[in-house]
Parts: sequence; structure tokens; C-alpha cells
Amino acid sequence: MQIKHIGAMLAIAAATLPQVSAQNALQRAGQHVTYTAEAQASYSHNKTPLWLTANKYGMSSVDTKNGYLRMAIERQADADSACHWRFGYGADIAVGAHYPSSGFVQQLYADIDCRLARLTIGAKQHPMQLKDNELSSGSQTLGINAHPVPAVRLSLPRYWNISGRGNWLGIRGHISYGLMTDDDFMQDYLRGTKNRYATRVLLHTKAFYLRAGNAQKFPITYEGGLEWATQFGGTIYNARQTPIKAGHHLKDFFTVLYGGGADVTDGVYSNALGNTLGSWVYRLNYHGHGWGVSLYYDHYFEDHSQMFYNYGWRDGMWGLEAHLPKNRILGKFVYEYIKTTDQSGPIYHDHTPEIPDQVSGSDNYYNHGLYTGWQHWGMAIGNPLYVSPLYKGTRNLSFIGTRFKAHHLGFSGDPLPCLHYRIMITHERNLGNCNSDWTEARTLNSLLFEAAWSPLRLGRINTSGWTAKLAFGLDRGSLIGHNTGAQLTITKNGLITK
Repeated sequence: MQIKHIGAMLAIAAATLPQVSAQNALQRAGQHVTYTAEAQASYSHNKTPLWLTANKYGMSSVDTKNGYLRMAIERQADADSACHWRFGYGADIAVGAHYPSSGFVQQLYADIDCRLARLTIGAKQHPMQLKDNELSSGSQTLGINAHPVPAVRLSLPRYWNISGRGNWLGIRGHISYGLMTDDDFMQDYLRGTKNRYATRVLLHTKAFYLRAGNAQKFPITYEGGLEWATQFGGTIYNARQTPIKAGHHLKDFFTVLYGGGADVTDGVYSNALGNTLGSWVYRLNYHGHGWGVSLYYDHYFEDHSQMFYNYGWRDGMWGLEAHLPKNRILGKFVYEYIKTTDQSGPIYHDHTPEIPDQVSGSDNYYNHGLYTGWQHWGMAIGNPLYVSPLYKGTRNLSFIGTRFKAHHLGFSGDPLPCLHYRIMITHERNLGNCNSDWTEARTLNSLLFEAAWSPLRLGRINTSGWTAKLAFGLDRGSLIGHNTGAQLTITKNGLITK
């Protein structure tokens, strides 16, 4: 990620605060500043195993040997939780060995909060919603598997009570416009091939969530909503034809808000502007005394037929998440079943004078006719079980394994106050795409075992803030090959100013 893409966005932040409140907010901006220094090294036989690379905001490499050095400073706007106006920021820079880029800006952002609303300018790592960020396989639309995109984002990060004193109903969500930063990477990665890519692509995302219930008064609560994204604009390059210019016009920014319009190549069969996709997400929670359990569902869609359930619930992610009473063996447990094999059926046909019926099949998840698909820097933006293009090693940024069934288990716990572990086990049976030439299903069995040690002292030495994390991962099967690897991460966190 390059500074030139996001430096101009941060300049807006200084002029955004009202003048009356700016002085107090900026006076507090030097307080509660933290730093993080981190070094990571991975060594693998063949490629780096899936769960050593996945869901790390793009801070990963599939190469046999890789590593990075990373330095970040950050101030959370929530440090001023008692104030109406709050100011936060972060700068997170890394240099990598055997990474898609030898040096990159992972995060560079400013947060400006007013009461419940937040304006974020720049590139920032945003967590998944309605899923466990440590143990889940990942959201199908707005995941944590790829580098963050620099954007201007307006959000309600916490639920806003809309039901009076009872607090039985709340809403939250966001809307953002950003610029994808992998132009140079795609040109280098695809050089010498005839594969399609696009530059200066814009990304629009939005999400809306509703909460029903109050856990303080009744143990059952419900959360649900819509996550929706569109890649649009830019220039599409294909060796077999002249570049295609997609608009960055003001009207296009409004068109993607409601999923309308058409691409320049659609002709009479207009669909929607850009690469449009999303998920309906639902979660039902039971809050016990010291424990809890949740059921959730993620219904992915690529077009209006799946968005409005014309083809039912044949595809989706079903999940179970449990938080257990405090003990030394098991703290959290997640099980997920993911099915994407239907994709509205294998046939797509637009209506014609000869055959007036339309069949909206062959949705071809994560791929698109103009854009390189739902990826950034070669990693899937959504769920990594769709197999990120970097794992193919074929200098092609399309997704080849989007029809699959998968079972995923995740466990974590704290045997000691200074020791945390997590285990992830995944089995996937993949059928390729509707138009692939695979003669049989390909399988993937992936394992992760990770232990993080954070001692407060080693003898007379104060080690507060230090964490050593050792992870072991392996893949077996015909989908991405046999991979075995280990990863060591050393992290130091601390406070710069109080």
C-alpha cells in the first residue's frame, strides 16, 4: 500500500472538526498513545499453510520463507469515552521479506468521533461483525483476510438505542468509499500474461445492523443486517482488446448506493454497475451467567436473485459459537458449516426474443466479467476458504475454487494467566467453478495450533508487554497441495504517553 494513495485523505481530517471543539480534542490527542513493535518469521515446506496466512489483514505471504518487521503507533478515540468529541489516529508501517511488496503502509488513519458517529479517513483494519475474529473461518463479504483499503468511512461503531429507556432496539453500520491500492502489484504479477486486471478501482462498502433485545434484562438477543460492497470505476486491461474505461463520475457514486446502473460492456442486458456482492447476516444470542452461546447465518449473494432469496437458502454459512464458564481448558468454541455449491444453478441465460425466460444461474462467486474479483493484493477480501488467487501460483487473479462444502472447528483457552492457545481444524471438499474442467472434487484438510506466551516477569526481568507466539500449520489434500510450516511472532506493546 502506498502513501500517495492515502496522504491526501488524512489532510481532510484537520479541517473536519468544528472549530469550537477542535482545540480540546487536539489537546487530548497526545494522551494515551501506544506503540507496537513486531517481528515475524515463517518457514514452510512447499507453500505457507492456509491458517498461517489467513485472516491477518493481508499481513502474510505464501512463499516458503517469509517474514516482516512492523512498527505502529496508535491512539484509540475511545480513550476519551466521556467526551462528545474524540480524536484517534494510527500509523502502521512494515517491511517484508518474500512478500508481494517489500515495504508497505498497513494502516494510516484518523478517527473523528462525535457522540456515537465516527468519521474515519485513511486505511484502517476493521474487525468482522457478528462473528468471532479469532476462531471463525471468516465473513463471506467483509472479511479480515486482505490489506485494508484507504477510504472515507462514516459509521456508527456502537449500537444507537432507538427505543427509549428500555434500550430494546439499536442500530449501527457504516458507509464508505475507498481506492484499492494493488495496481503495481497486479501489473508485476501478471506481466507477460494475457490475464485481465484493472487499475485505480474504487471500492464502496456499506452495512446496516439491527439489534433486538437487552441482555441486561432478558437473556436472548437478536442481531441481523446487510453487508454490501461494490468495486467500480477504473481502467480494465485485457491483452486481447483496448483498455476499457469505467467511470469515476459523481453519478456513479450515487448509483452504487442502491446497486443500480450497468457496466459499459453490458449492452442490452444490463445488470448492475461494477462488481456488486454482499451478505445477509443473522445472529441469535443467549447470554447466561458467565457463559453464552450464539447461532448465526451468513447468506452470500452476487446478484438480485440471490439477494432477494429467489433461490432459497441452498448456499450459506451456518455457525455455532459458545463462550464457556471460566476454566483452564476451553474458553471459546466455534463450529461453522459453509456450502457454496449451488450458486443458483449451473445455467445462465438472458431473455431473448426466441427464449423469453431468464435463468439467473452460474453466479460464479467472487469472480466478475471485468474486474479481477473479490481480492486485494491477491488475497480474498472475504472468506479465505474460497482459496485466494496467490495460492494458485499461476499468475492469474481469478478464483478457481468457489463451489465447495466445508466444516470448520475453532477452540481457544487460557491454561495459565500468561498462556493463550487456539486450535483450528478445517475440512473442505471443492468442486471448482461451474465452468471448470475438474474431473473430480479436490480436498483440503487444514490444521492450526498456536500458543501465545505473555509473561509479566522472567526472574528479575520485567517482561510486561512482551508476547512470543509460536504457530504450527499444515495442509493436506489436492486443493492447494501438501504444506507444512511454523511461524514465530515476537511482539512488544507499550504506552508512549499516559
